[in-house]
Amino acid sequence: MSATAALAAALFVQGLALSLGLIVAIGAQNAFVLRQGLRREHVGSVVLFCAVADAVLIAAGVLGMARALGASPGLARALALAGAAFLAAYGVQALRRARQPRRLEATAGGAGPGRAAVLAQAAAFTLLNPHVYLDTVLLVGSIGAAQPAALQGWFIAGAGSASLLWFGLLGFGARRLAPWFARPVAWQRLDALIAVTMFVLAALLVRHALAAG
Repeated sequence: MSATAALAAALFVQGLALSLGLIVAIGAQNAFVLRQGLRREHVGSVVLFCAVADAVLIAAGVLGMARALGASPGLARALALAGAAFLAAYGVQALRRARQPRRLEATAGGAGPGRAAVLAQAAAFTLLNPHVYLDTVLLVGSIGAAQPAALQGWFIAGAGSASLLWFGLLGFGARRLAPWFARPVAWQRLDALIAVTMFVLAALLVRHALAAG
């Protein structure tokens, strides 16, 4: 494998791990996707909408931040270090969550609304959450923008694939995975893994920022 191919693969995995670490949490959007999966109503449409929305926001963040930071290497390093601090803080939060029993539950309910109404709900859960923009546009965007311009697409692809993988797992695997999601110990282990991932990514980001300086 050439050095370029190896770097592209590494950026894909980095984007995948970062996005998964940020998206895998107990929240309204995940509960909504899980509920639609349990109901088996418009699952494909909901999964596709949420995944595409995340991918568009990630791409806009990476490409937009790349243009904004291209003429200011000092600002790019500062944002990279700030991003590392954020990831480290997120890792600490994940460790705290790992010490507290939590669960993700969503009842199947009765007959649901039509496709348009369901997608409107998905849009609200996705686009009206301010943390979505902090995570995808600012944080993921600044980290992706710090990568070599020719390979930023691999980072975007990895981060976008994480959304498709996670929402697909929630929606299409809901009936099989619902008991697992309702087990506090499962989320505690997952949060511990997320914490380790965030710490590793923060360290890589610091190393990149210092090397660029």
